[in-house]
Amino acid sequence: MTALPGTRRLLATWATLMALTLLSMLSARLDQGSWQALPLWSAGLVIAATGFKAQRLLMVYLNLRAATPAWKGTFVGLVVLTLTLIAGGYLVARFT
Repeated sequence: MTALPGTRRLLATWATLMALTLLSMLSARLDQGSWQALPLWSAGLVIAATGFKAQRLLMVYLNLRAATPAWKGTFVGLVVLTLTLIAGGYLVARFT
């Protein structure tokens, strides 16, 4: 068994990332008639999709699934921190 991801895994991940990108784009455009902030559910959907996409990129394309738990934890923790900061900034801007 090789430590590198196979072609099938890479293509399945690519298709998932493209589908999630389209989902994010569509959820952001649902309320395009008004120049208001995104509804909370839409912003949450975009952030959740972004988090899943980042996790897939880390595990498949950067091949962190074959790395030690310390590397995985560090990178996933940084992604969670980044998404938390983005969500916090959105909430502060929305409710002030």
